[in-house]
Amino acid sequence: MARRNDHTREELMELALDNVSAFLEDQPHHNLSLRKVAGMIGYVPSTLINVFGSYDLLLLAMVGKTLDMLTSEAKEAMAATSSPRAAIHALAHCYLDFARQNPYRWQLIFQHSMSGQALPDWQNRRISLLTDVLETQVRALTNLDDAREVQTISRVLWAGVHGITLLAVDNKLFADDSLSGAALIDNLLDNYLARWN
Repeated sequence: MARRNDHTREELMELALDNVSAFLEDQPHHNLSLRKVAGMIGYVPSTLINVFGSYDLLLLAMVGKTLDMLTSEAKEAMAATSSPRAAIHALAHCYLDFARQNPYRWQLIFQHSMSGQALPDWQNRRISLLTDVLETQVRALTNLDDAREVQTISRVLWAGVHGITLLAVDNKLFADDSLSGAALIDNLLDNYLARWN
């Protein structure tokens, strides 16, 4: 068992999150526990509580790293596009691809609960960064000045894409191969965005 002073606080955080990330490559977070994470890195659970504050905050830090990955991939996918409409399509397909490639990390984002506690500011900022990416493209496509309307359109699009992604990742589309998650997302976006030609 490692001693408390074998790693700095930052090293312990990184070590724990790297091990959680590796675990989530093959298994859902429901199979994980504070004791398991501590055992993976050779420390006692109380050390992780001292570093993260709670097991919920440890998992939330993992959610934050996952959101950072998704935001980075989304920006990269949109960089190759030449119009807001193409950028929205690229963003939606990136979301689907990310969920398929990282199903357990992606599920953690939406299944993790803070047990009634408010999200920390650092997590709210990450969520805003990701939602702002879509809102920026919707604003550019629609030329709308009303922030509330742009937000509503963005959330409708995200909710539709998220629903299709959830069904696709869980293999619950119950459709032939021509109706893949990607095809359904294109259908949704083409029809919903048709009013802004």
